[in-house]
Amino acid sequence: MEIKVPVLPESVADATIATWHVKTGEAVSRDQVLVDIETDKVVLEVVAQADGVMGEIIHDTGATVTAEEVIGKMEAGGTPTAKAEAPKGEPAAAAPAATEESDDVLSPSVRRLIAEKGLDASKIKGSGKNGRVTKEDVEKFLAAAPAKAATPVAAAPAAVAGDRSQKRVPMTRLRKTIANRLLEAKNSTAMLTTFNEVNMKPIMDLRKQYQDVFEKRHGIRLGFMSFYVKAVTEALKRFPEVNAAIDGDDIVYHNYFDVSIAVSTPRGLVTPVLRDCDKMNLAEIEKAIKDLALKGRDGKLSMDDLTGGNFTITNGGVFGSLMSTPIINPPQSAILGMHKIQDRVMVVDGKMEILPMMYLALSYDHRIIDGKESVGFLVTIKELLEDPTRILLDI
Repeated sequence: MEIKVPVLPESVADATIATWHVKTGEAVSRDQVLVDIETDKVVLEVVAQADGVMGEIIHDTGATVTAEEVIGKMEAGGTPTAKAEAPKGEPAAAAPAATEESDDVLSPSVRRLIAEKGLDASKIKGSGKNGRVTKEDVEKFLAAAPAKAATPVAAAPAAVAGDRSQKRVPMTRLRKTIANRLLEAKNSTAMLTTFNEVNMKPIMDLRKQYQDVFEKRHGIRLGFMSFYVKAVTEALKRFPEVNAAIDGDDIVYHNYFDVSIAVSTPRGLVTPVLRDCDKMNLAEIEKAIKDLALKGRDGKLSMDDLTGGNFTITNGGVFGSLMSTPIINPPQSAILGMHKIQDRVMVVDGKMEILPMMYLALSYDHRIIDGKESVGFLVTIKELLEDPTRILLDI
């Protein structure tokens, strides 16, 4: 049986083999993950179509492959051999022991952790299936031998001067794609950023009052992001230029409201899409965001999850950012940055009060959005968040 690269999304030309989870001569079971294939946006898993034995690995870890290309073979219903098959005329070698783990049988997250800590994978005893090294094994190794764990891997060249060293780690395909898109956004848009601030006390009081009832009724906690998404959706309805995009010499106005949510994952920042936000209530938005966040953490986001989106929300406040200038997510025309909620002294009706304040930042493409629309859009969001009943009453 041939092991082939899955059909790639239309916008993806090729992919890279990230990890082989099996070796030649090893027994495999139906639906077992054989190999991870990394594209510019997602990691695809190729599973065994039947019980059998792994045969020849044609393209090894790091190889660039195309859609439906044969990358390996397996024998359905075969029995595992005591020794691995010798690839392409080379002498047969004994099947590796559990302690002889190499990069091609490590998951991407484990391989990245080993590279970051400068460890030698062969010295880490694996407790996973077939002796594979898990993330917990690496953490135990670090805790047990911190001095030795700090020694750089011999295979990774390092420039040493006294106690100073450096290591070189290749960028992943996703990181290279992120870098290219950031440069594209900076070089191909007339980007400006406008700021405002919002008093978060009304929403915080509302959450405190209804949190328990909301969670009991809907099975999920009431967070801030659902309010942000609803406020953005209402503002997009009032300012169609912000919900539009430039396509050549045309401006495309979207009559639907798909909002991208920036999510930090182990592989980098991605922006999965919440679709038809105008038709969702707060509970539905919270559940959808949680689902996307879990899929992003586990590397399960699909191309459909990441495709489209008319506007992006990014919340640097969860990491402690007080203020930032977010970069537009092309081909969108604007992005909203939310930040840390911090108590500040504000003047209200001539008197000083301590209020939980948050800075808002709207970066926008000045080719399509003028200053009047950008400021009006941001003020609308501020007003909706400071009086959340406006969201319910549509005023």
